[in-house]
Amino acid sequence: MSKNLHPTVDPTQMGVGRSIAVLTSGGDAQGMNAAVRATVRVGLYTGAKVYFVHEGYQGLVDGGDNIRPATWESVSMMLQLGGTVIGSARCMDFRSREGRMKAAGNLVKLGITNLCVIGGDGSLTGANQFRTEWSGLLADLVKAGKITDEEARKSSHLNIVGMVGSIDNDFCGTDMTIGTDSALHRIIEVVDAITTTAQSHQRTFILEVMGRHCGYLALVTALACGADWVFIPEMPPDDGWEEHLCRRLANQRARGSRLNVIIVAEGAMSREGKPITSDQIKKLVTDKLGFDTRTTILGHVQRGGTPSAFDRILGSRMGVEAVMALLEATPDTPACVVSLSGNQAIRLPLMECVQVTKDVTAAMGEGRFEDAIKLRGKSFENNWNTYKLLAHINPPDVKSNINVAIMNIGAPCAGMNAAVRSAVRMGLIQGHNMLAVHDGFDGLAHGQIEPITWTQVSGWTGKGGSMLGTKRTLPGKLMEEISLNVARHNIHALVIIGGFEAFVGGLELVQAREKYEEMCIPIVVIPATVSNNVPGSDFSIGADTALNTITSTCDRIKQSAAGTKRRVFIIETMGGYCGYLATMAGLAAGADAAYIYEDKFTIRDLEANVEHLVEKMKTTVKRGLILRNENCNANYTTDFIFNLYSEEGKGIFDCRKNVLGHMQQGGTPTPFDRNFGTKMGAKSIMWLTEKLKECYRHGRIFANTPDSACVLGMRKRALTFQPLADLKEGTDFEHRIPKTQWWLKIRPIMKILAKYKIKLDTSEHADMEHVIKKRSPIVKS
Repeated sequence: MSKNLHPTVDPTQMGVGRSIAVLTSGGDAQGMNAAVRATVRVGLYTGAKVYFVHEGYQGLVDGGDNIRPATWESVSMMLQLGGTVIGSARCMDFRSREGRMKAAGNLVKLGITNLCVIGGDGSLTGANQFRTEWSGLLADLVKAGKITDEEARKSSHLNIVGMVGSIDNDFCGTDMTIGTDSALHRIIEVVDAITTTAQSHQRTFILEVMGRHCGYLALVTALACGADWVFIPEMPPDDGWEEHLCRRLANQRARGSRLNVIIVAEGAMSREGKPITSDQIKKLVTDKLGFDTRTTILGHVQRGGTPSAFDRILGSRMGVEAVMALLEATPDTPACVVSLSGNQAIRLPLMECVQVTKDVTAAMGEGRFEDAIKLRGKSFENNWNTYKLLAHINPPDVKSNINVAIMNIGAPCAGMNAAVRSAVRMGLIQGHNMLAVHDGFDGLAHGQIEPITWTQVSGWTGKGGSMLGTKRTLPGKLMEEISLNVARHNIHALVIIGGFEAFVGGLELVQAREKYEEMCIPIVVIPATVSNNVPGSDFSIGADTALNTITSTCDRIKQSAAGTKRRVFIIETMGGYCGYLATMAGLAAGADAAYIYEDKFTIRDLEANVEHLVEKMKTTVKRGLILRNENCNANYTTDFIFNLYSEEGKGIFDCRKNVLGHMQQGGTPTPFDRNFGTKMGAKSIMWLTEKLKECYRHGRIFANTPDSACVLGMRKRALTFQPLADLKEGTDFEHRIPKTQWWLKIRPIMKILAKYKIKLDTSEHADMEHVIKKRSPIVKS
């Protein structure tokens, strides 16, 4: 979220007298419309005039009707649409100076000196060249008599801000580009469908995904579906890979696996730079192993469909940041690109990012593959390392004699099983014995503990709910029985995957160390809950899946409202006292309001919201969407708000209500939750393995320091371990939420995009950050 250098500046006046144009260029990507919508609405909010440029750079060159004023209503109902509503085109004309001169003339005539470009690295490089040449282009236009000296003086400087829209995630400097998450959704839907048919017939499936120069989609797909092998351009397989691949597939079959999955990026190549194709791999597997093998090339299906919740929120946040960056720019500010780092929107110099992106291609061309992986950034590197550990190493013959138990606590959520699977496999790779605890702390107290093997967890990444079984029971009253079972089963370390109960349960186990020596073992808590309310982590496994469920339901509801006209829907979401789901779904679905516990509201606020909707019904947009977190207010219940809106809206709009309930906990996990769960599970075991070495004294494990019981969480830009005891201070135990929550800063964006006249906090400034020192690896996390 952008913060202005001058806190005294009124953000609603920042754009007065200025004009902004927005265009989408290059290949389309889901989520571009969210970015266009946010750019238009925040531009209008700041008092600026905003223009659409239709058909990308071609529209900029052709001018005329291609550059049109944008209004608030003209970006309504865009959020859920894939592709780009304002059109995109590959443009040869803009590559010539003559074409760029025409484009400059069209902008000058309309007084536009701020350009927001949403596209890939080619589109953004073109934008930077345009900006660099700007004064020369104006001089030529004056000479040719196309514009006057006065017009040239008024438009003497062009500001450029880029947002990266590319499903390949091939632009360095951002963890995610707009469209990548949605493309992964399409791919995983196909993988899930294919695995069921492949298992029926004992087949090997080769799946080719997009990514001519970047293996991100292939790599994350491989992690998210537990593939046997992945081919990516950044890291070609070692010589003799054919033998290795066949051996791996044969081993998996021997272990009882009924299917093999191989993921291939379309740009996959060998160490000699020769392409590795799906057909080549199919021939190898069929000839060498005689396996029934099928190939599926996904193609443009990956670009299509409705954008995921993540891409809508990403596009919206980037759009806000882009407008602020344009309005704050000076003639000396380099053209910047708005990027995502962890959960933060940041600004980076555009040409630095383009340079690193080119450096990756150069590194691959020169055979410096380790460098290529590093240059892609921390997020990519972490994915690659996790994949290598889980897919390429077989359990050792020598055992460590360490027993690690894994359990699920609290309500079930999608992604729990992915975390269990990767923890089990990583533990076995380390030589540990892995134990599954069924039904949470109840199971630990009653001895529902059994060994869990490599094969037992195969196929778990794509399964929703909790395969181990989970309960909300806390360990406090069962400590005697729990300590006996920890001793009986000789448990040396514990992985607890769950929600707020997992956090509190972990704390109770730590407290019990004073009385029960058996509890002096390393403990790690992995946050997994749709509510996203575990202290110590910005994200919990399961929240992304729930968010997508709510968002797609809201889309359907809005669609029905669009048919009937003048209808307001009130939707109740889960989350306990935590308003994360209601807020983020509100942003992703384009809600008019989201009532949450953390942002107190009164009857005056409800009244203002009703009046706001009454005004809205006078425009061309005749529908409303209100979200309410289940515990936002004990008295202003969903029924109360429904009755109030129904009464006040009489004759103007009618109301409907929906309580979404437990469907928010169900379903197959999203790619984000599968990948997040996989990385968290693996990382927790690596940490426990190190802790066990530290705690080994006189032939036994003894852990009683605060840092031997931690929460593994995502904090801003990195996965970090924080002692449970240190997090107590920042926790509101009564309402089961952390006292400070990062996403509350995003709430004003939702209100501004819903046309509320509120003040955007612009006091904290997002400085331009740097990506590179010459040729050094970029660090993004």
